[in-house]
Amino acid sequence: MKPPRSSTRVVIATDDPGWHGRVLASGLARRGYTVDMLSLKDCHLEVGPAGPTVVMPGFEHELPAGMFVRGVPGGTLEEVILRLDALHALSLLDVPVFNTGRAIERTVDKALTSFVLALHGIATPRTWVLEQRAAARAIVADALGRGVRLVSKPLFGSQGEGLLLLDSLAAFDAATPVNGVWYLQEFVERGGPPYRDWRVLVVDGVARHAMSRTSEHWITNRAQGARCEMAPVDSGALRDLAERAAAALDIDYAGVDLMRDGAGQWVVGEVNGVPAWWGLQQACGEAVTDGLLDAFVAKMRRARMVGAAGAA
Repeated sequence: MKPPRSSTRVVIATDDPGWHGRVLASGLARRGYTVDMLSLKDCHLEVGPAGPTVVMPGFEHELPAGMFVRGVPGGTLEEVILRLDALHALSLLDVPVFNTGRAIERTVDKALTSFVLALHGIATPRTWVLEQRAAARAIVADALGRGVRLVSKPLFGSQGEGLLLLDSLAAFDAATPVNGVWYLQEFVERGGPPYRDWRVLVVDGVARHAMSRTSEHWITNRAQGARCEMAPVDSGALRDLAERAAAALDIDYAGVDLMRDGAGQWVVGEVNGVPAWWGLQQACGEAVTDGLLDAFVAKMRRARMVGAAGAA
């Protein structure tokens, strides 16, 4: 038997509430919800006589009306799997999770993201993911022989940290794979400096907001100092590609990063399953948070309607 769910108490899963936690909590309060900030590290699974449940601090007698995932803490393989298991288990117990464990698994892993995008025919840079150093060196040598530079990235990472431009074999020889894995991607030549890419926020399958990020450095993340400016989101190719990428990964909300190559063609670089949006909101206004919360609340209401119909 499934545990009861609250109708008004919501969890924001985060280890660092900060600005995002504050705007989410205040927005949910205006919509009639109370908010608990919890870390997934503090949740655990229990299987007992009353059936399986997710044990969460402060929820001894019921589960929350929904969970908005703002962060999945890193750790050992077992620790991360347990935290994702909590998200999967909540979904199995009919608690709306925004984004789901499945969506986060697909997006936190850059290799799987690249694979799924390509499988759906979405333009994304050519990518190799492997463990063998000799094979990785041969890939880099072949690319450089074709006049193509590569970028080495952590398989798990964000905010532009740990990226390395491989423009020579010497650069590769000096590099170390992150935790033993090479994630190599063709560098999208954009004619910089300055360099520019675009972040598009897709919510419920619709591209809602976009900003350009411009930097003198080839890494254009806001956290690395890029300048963010509102960009039109009604551009056919930009909007279409961002929405297709989010649909391929079956995700409630996503920050889709796009670039234009030297020929002006759009390509998807990454899809972020737990995107920050402070920079986007500075560029586009408070409608960014409002749109996210409206979609989250709508998901919770749909779940209540389904539950009521099942009970009847």
